[in-house]
Amino acid sequence: MNTPVAAEISSYLKHGDYSVAVRRTLDYCLDTGDDTLIENAIGWSREYHAYENAKTTTTIPVDFVSRAENILQQADKIQGSSSYASYPLISAEKISKTYSGGNFSLKPIDLSIGTGNVLGVVGENGNGKTTLLRCLAGQLALDNGQIKYHLLQKPDAYAIKNHIAFIPQRIPKWYGLLKDNLHFSASIAGIHGAKNDLMVNFMLERLNLGSYAHLTWNQISSGYRTRFEIARILLQKPRLLILDEPLANLDINAQQTILTDLIFMAKGAHNPMGIILSSQQLHEVEKVADTVLFIKQGNCLYSSNDKEEKITSNAVEFETSSGRDSIVALFGEANIELQFNGGTYTIISAALSAQEMIGRIIAAQIPVTYFRDITYSTKRFF
Repeated sequence: MNTPVAAEISSYLKHGDYSVAVRRTLDYCLDTGDDTLIENAIGWSREYHAYENAKTTTTIPVDFVSRAENILQQADKIQGSSSYASYPLISAEKISKTYSGGNFSLKPIDLSIGTGNVLGVVGENGNGKTTLLRCLAGQLALDNGQIKYHLLQKPDAYAIKNHIAFIPQRIPKWYGLLKDNLHFSASIAGIHGAKNDLMVNFMLERLNLGSYAHLTWNQISSGYRTRFEIARILLQKPRLLILDEPLANLDINAQQTILTDLIFMAKGAHNPMGIILSSQQLHEVEKVADTVLFIKQGNCLYSSNDKEEKITSNAVEFETSSGRDSIVALFGEANIELQFNGGTYTIISAALSAQEMIGRIIAAQIPVTYFRDITYSTKRFF
């Protein structure tokens, strides 16, 4: 394979990671803009999902992989299929919002995001995540500060709505069949005829909605309603996608799949976009976000962009059956700060790195069932 993307997908196929290979192949073919190639990838994906849903114990036939390699080779020949343009989308300067009741206030916050970037907003419920997202989406008027929409010459409410897609935690109810709603959404976006069918079929496969295409709202789970809403919005090709708690309705396996899929699509040549999402799932968000903001009681207490300036000590969390005394004895009280929340220990040290701390624990043969370096994680602030 000539391009890095094709080589990456080929590696997935070689090692049997078929699910991610199918999703990435669909993306790669979409970026070529070749309708015939996209159609071939959709057909190949349908075969995989049919095999997956059958839950058989037989191995995937050899021609399944060879057909994938053929599709990748065709995509490889089309120039420019794996690149996207990077440019700024929005910048917010000292934006703030106080509700008329006076019970909550979002304190001044600065942020910026461009195409291909993911901004994660984390914090507990009721601390201002949704307020910030709605301000950025133009749904709430600011009290102070300003938001610059770099691609809009006249950023009125209509222009912003067409520029930014906002998906709330509670998906609005829709009526009729899932597939019909996708066709309707594509039509509103100016996609008609055969192209409408192609793009709807693509989204059904890309978000694994094929088995639910002819079902109604009441017949699918909240997790698949979230998938539907993402598919509907992506058909409209937003420049900025804002998602409020998108992981709340998804199971553990689906959470990481959806996050990584959104990142792949954000960096695609078909529609490069920025993504802003809020969540309480710290670890999942931190694995994929370029920048993470931690909000508490309306204040932005931490931005990962400033981590080198604000973090002066190292921190690890781990689980062990050993008691506090054995851990303190290993490090010495003067060298660490030890916290225990009833299930997990946290060690904070300005003198020792995370690697040195876990190294001492292992050398002392203290049993460890879980370990994570949280030096630059927002977990430290919870």
